[in-house]
Amino acid sequence: MNSIELGGIGMTSQRTRERLIQRLKEQGVSNQRVLDVMRVTPRHLFLDEALSHRAYEDTALPIGYGQTLSQPYIVALMTELLLSLGPRRKVLEIGTGSGYQTAILAQLVDQVYGVERIKPLIDKARARLRLLGLRNVRLAHSDGGFGWSENAPYDGILSAAAPNMVPDELLYQLAPDGVLVIPVGSGEVQELRVITRQGDSANFEERVVEQVRFVPLLSGLSR
Repeated sequence: MNSIELGGIGMTSQRTRERLIQRLKEQGVSNQRVLDVMRVTPRHLFLDEALSHRAYEDTALPIGYGQTLSQPYIVALMTELLLSLGPRRKVLEIGTGSGYQTAILAQLVDQVYGVERIKPLIDKARARLRLLGLRNVRLAHSDGGFGWSENAPYDGILSAAAPNMVPDELLYQLAPDGVLVIPVGSGEVQELRVITRQGDSANFEERVVEQVRFVPLLSGLSR
């Protein structure tokens, strides 16, 4: 892929990206490392060509299979929340989707493990991450509700899909002082929650950040 495709032209240009970053700042995103990574990551690569001109709008966009590419503000917010208690070394992402959130995380933490239940999406995500030279990511075609126990514990877990209730499996896979950022709820609108494990105890502190809209966390695999 050439530099024009990576850098973007017209509505995917750097100037358009800068407007998005300014909007994120106005909405309260303040972590400079998160903003810098959002600025340089080519979001248009994570969309079908027909939608690439809308890549730097602050809106969720369809990626097929009933899934969406999350709104940039939500990606930035969830990433900022994940890093709010300090650097995260090893992070699990539930619902890789297009791979955009994965790419953001991979530039901010040492290692990302991602699970996705829809096979064509994870195949495309692998190709995009490879194109961007992001080698610190491992992906699995797997049911996100179960996490990825083989590689646990994680000092950060981020879910891009909403369960009705927080899965115990994800809590069990948090390292001491680990942080889980997850939308929770069964309706059209869910609560974005931040759950922190208290040291190496079985106690968890939970807070609600704001109302969000996510696809539901479904069980089973799709090919």
